[in-house]
Formats: sequence, structure tokens, C-alpha cells
Amino acid sequence: MTQNKSQQHQKRMKRQKSIVDSSIEHADKDQGLLLVITGNGKGKSSSGFGMVARALGHNMKVAVVQFIKGPCSTGEETFFRRFPNEVEYHVMGDGFTWDTQNLEQDIASAESAWEVCRRLLNDPSIDLILLDELNIVLKMKYLNIDTVIKDLTDRPDMQHVVVTGRGAPDAIIDVADTVSRIDDIKHAFRAGIRAQKGIEL
Repeated sequence: MTQNKSQQHQKRMKRQKSIVDSSIEHADKDQGLLLVITGNGKGKSSSGFGMVARALGHNMKVAVVQFIKGPCSTGEETFFRRFPNEVEYHVMGDGFTWDTQNLEQDIASAESAWEVCRRLLNDPSIDLILLDELNIVLKMKYLNIDTVIKDLTDRPDMQHVVVTGRGAPDAIIDVADTVSRIDDIKHAFRAGIRAQKGIEL
């Protein structure tokens, strides 16, 4: 690498550091965040559970409510149930909607799950709540979105909530603090490869 190229790099990084430092200085507030992770790509729940693990690393108390997903146990459920004092874990779905094929049952399950969510959202001792696949429930209109948004916005000031699932409605995106959309560029399933333990399960 030439000296000139090295000097140019140093100047660019110095300018970049100034921009980053200014942004950090400007971000001087602490508050509980509402994060929405949506899109058709793989990794939405994985991201949410990554934040669950991160929160546990900071000795935070966590709760998980899984909509849609039902009796088929996953690696994340098996793992996080090892920490019953730190993680309150609820699997509240009956399985994928194309398997249940029962609208009334799916709505009833969603309503029961939201009652659990409402209790958690009123508990200031819980630092982070993962509402896995809630976006799908809202998209399918199994829950009243105005009620859900009110309960989310009325939660304790420092409580973080992560909402996952494809098809996030505009209303939930509008009230969120951080929104990430994961694109579907390529997926092994379309090449005939079944869901793999440790990756999808």
C-alpha cells in the first residue's frame, strides 16, 4: 500500500469518526424501544432471539410470547427454557395457519396470547419482551391493531419490545422506534433442502 493511499484512508476515517462521534453525542436519551423486524427473508425470529440472548448477558429479565408457532419444539425454546428465572417463555400458537385451517381457533389462540402479552406489558420488572410472529397475527386481523398499539405504547418507559413476522402492518411500523426489513434473495428450501436443525428449527 502506498503512503499516499494510506494517508487518504486516514483522512476519510478521521472525517467518518467526526460524523459518528457527533451522532453519538446527539443521542443522549434512554428509553424503552419498540423494534419491528419484518420482510419475507429468513432471520426475523433469529434476530429477535439474538436480542434475548444479548439482554440476558446484561442480567436483564426477558419474556417471550410466540404466536402462530405451536407444538413443534424449536432449538431456541429448548435453550431459553434452561433459564426459567430469567426468561418467561410462552408458546401460544397452534401451528401455521395453513395447517390449522380453523379461523375461529386461530383467533381464539391469538386473543389468549395477547392476554399474556398484556400482563407482561404491565410488568416493569420485565426488561425485554419478544413477540414472535405478532406481525402475521396483525396482518391476518386476528387481533384488533388499535388495542395492540395502545397496549404497546402504554408499557413501562424502559421496557423494550421486539415484534417479528412478515407483513408488518403500516400502523405498527409507524409507532416503532426501529424497523428492519429482511429481504428474501435466496433460500435453500426452494432448492429442495428441508428445514435444518440449528438453522430453521
